[in-house]
Amino acid sequence: MAGRFAPRTARAALPQQAAASGAAAPRTREWTPPTPLDLRLVLGPLRRGPADPTFRMMGDGTFWRATRTPAGPGTLRIAARGDRIAAAAWGPGAEWLLEGLPTLLGAEDDPEAFVPRHRLLALTRHRRPGLRLLRTGLVLESLIPSVLEQKVTTDEAYRSWRHLVRRFGTPAPGPTADLGLHVMPDPRVWAMIPSWEWHKANVDAKRSSTILRAVRVARRLEEAATMPLPEAQARLQLIPGIGPWTSAETLQRSNGAPDAVTVGDLHLPGIVGHALADHRDADDEEMLRLLMPYEGQRHRATRLILLSGRTPARRAPRMQPGNIVNL
Repeated sequence: MAGRFAPRTARAALPQQAAASGAAAPRTREWTPPTPLDLRLVLGPLRRGPADPTFRMMGDGTFWRATRTPAGPGTLRIAARGDRIAAAAWGPGAEWLLEGLPTLLGAEDDPEAFVPRHRLLALTRHRRPGLRLLRTGLVLESLIPSVLEQKVTTDEAYRSWRHLVRRFGTPAPGPTADLGLHVMPDPRVWAMIPSWEWHKANVDAKRSSTILRAVRVARRLEEAATMPLPEAQARLQLIPGIGPWTSAETLQRSNGAPDAVTVGDLHLPGIVGHALADHRDADDEEMLRLLMPYEGQRHRATRLILLSGRTPARRAPRMQPGNIVNL
């Protein structure tokens, strides 16, 4: 799965965009996955709302990702070219991003380890052969938006994430001006955001305090990306305000953890209960009981359930967004 890595800059890639923006020529790589790959399914969990300033999915099937790597800010462009994946990257983090391309796209994931025990999951897996669990190797970039999603609607959390990244992040390297891509702030900048700016972003003191505690030990938290799931969960949950829900949502992305089932979610137990036992009022305990046959693969099982389309009809109106500015 090593693929072909081209460490030189590629003069021919995206010349018009690069010239228009004054960006340096990108570094490039091509990789041929050993099995079918659906980029939309694989990369979808990284997208925090339709206007996420760190992620873009274009109409032609091209994906753009701006992130802060251990080597510095970087922008990654990914597109399928037949059975190959073509990638280009800009910025100090370009080489790190290209080196990790196969891992990001699920090369270390083992979908064959999943044995469906329900017809619904067997059918969904058959219909979605390109599903792989991504692995970014970056903890903080998934932890912070997960904290923002605690106890609020997803739309509220997405707005907060957009505001904070655009306000305190940096423009992404490369030809990204027209896309409006930004790299999220580094830990030092997160730690210096004043209380009134959190207020403007509609983030309450509990969530902002959790983020501030996390960024102060960012290096130790990033080490969790290479840990087995139980140790990684324990490392994250040492931070007050980070519980099982937040750690699972983070490690699903940073570690590609197939068993990081999301416990404490408002909707997931009912969705799993409805899909596997026609019990839409299931709680966490019931959900975990139903997922017992998938021990070790419970996150993959829930992804397949969500992709199956078998979700219960809504019985109550959506929770209305709040606004702490008016409190």
